Amino acid sequence: MPNTIEFPTIDRRVDLHGVMQFANDSSVLAEELRTLMLAPRPRKAAPTFTSAQVAELCGIDRIRLNNLLSTREGLPQGIAQGSGRSRVFTLEEARIWVQQVSDIYQTPLHTGARDGDGKVVLVANFKGGSTKTTTAMCLAQSLTLRGRKVLLIDLDPQASLTELCGMYAEKEVTEDDTVLPFIYDPQMDGGLMTLVRPTYWDGLDVIPAHPTLFSAEFHIPGTVIKNPSFKFWALLREGVESLRKHYDYILMDTAPSLSYLTINALMAADAIVMPLVPESLDFTSAVAFWGLFSDLANTIIERGDEKTYDFISVLLSKVDNGKTSSAPVVRSWVRSMYKDWLSALEVPASSAMSNGALAMQTVFDISKGDLAEKTVSRVRQPLIDYVQWLDDHYVELWRAGK
Repeated sequence: MPNTIEFPTIDRRVDLHGVMQFANDSSVLAEELRTLMLAPRPRKAAPTFTSAQVAELCGIDRIRLNNLLSTREGLPQGIAQGSGRSRVFTLEEARIWVQQVSDIYQTPLHTGARDGDGKVVLVANFKGGSTKTTTAMCLAQSLTLRGRKVLLIDLDPQASLTELCGMYAEKEVTEDDTVLPFIYDPQMDGGLMTLVRPTYWDGLDVIPAHPTLFSAEFHIPGTVIKNPSFKFWALLREGVESLRKHYDYILMDTAPSLSYLTINALMAADAIVMPLVPESLDFTSAVAFWGLFSDLANTIIERGDEKTYDFISVLLSKVDNGKTSSAPVVRSWVRSMYKDWLSALEVPASSAMSNGALAMQTVFDISKGDLAEKTVSRVRQPLIDYVQWLDDHYVELWRAGK
């Protein structure tokens, strides 16, 4: 009779104390990993730009740039490299060049003539892994490279966007730094503007998130119980009004669910951008998103409110064009369903995006020479083109005084 191998019996039961211990241990490990990812201090620094990159941002050639360096006063000179024929510029200097030299329309905010017409854009998706947060950060960074002033509002208790902005969500942010004080008291002195914090990226501010943001999911319905006529969906819509005169764009990132904060973001936004990975599960999840949104819309209409978006745009992301990919099939489904909502631009899948996310970076954080430029450009260029499309849409409204 063959010998039988006896494996040790493992007690797999887990009580609540065991869950609490695991949460504590994992929190310690996560903190150590964050320290490794974001070290050394300062944890995140904006990239630098070569003369060629600044010229490209401005839509001019190197000869024109060198001529302007010597003839126009007030333009940043950068730092000469090597023989002095090439220069390196900071992000702030590159943005000044864009604002003063490029043909990009400079908004009334930059010229000091605008009063309250900044645009609010929500980046939303119910599916985890849809690149929602990374897309929000990339759109914000790319907009600043067009000379815009941008505010990010992180409404996701996971606070991934906050960490992309270079902040430890559980170390450097408390619930008093998030939108929660405003949710608790919409009449608070100074409104949402008092919660704004600068980031490492010139022209980009943030209202950060913290895991305690989840408290809003109890407070808001509790208020509705006490006051059935309370417009639970309109808190942020009213709150962002005071921010519009300070920013060209306000971008919001939400949790991948139809939470009360997500509902508020949906009703505060002027436009919606949905990053969508062309995979079957992502497609069906998006269908569920619109179904739940439809139920919400019906409730709000019944309560006597209305909403019109400037546009809803679906942006295919992490597109795998390999031979075994299901992207071609799902892309045809997406085209059939979304029609004019679907952007012609697509962001390809790339190891550069994955590696960048591991180090709390986006493709816009990378200075020339840090990674293979061709690899980074494959992802960065579609995002730049998409932002130009988005920005051009609103430039038409700004020029029309809207």
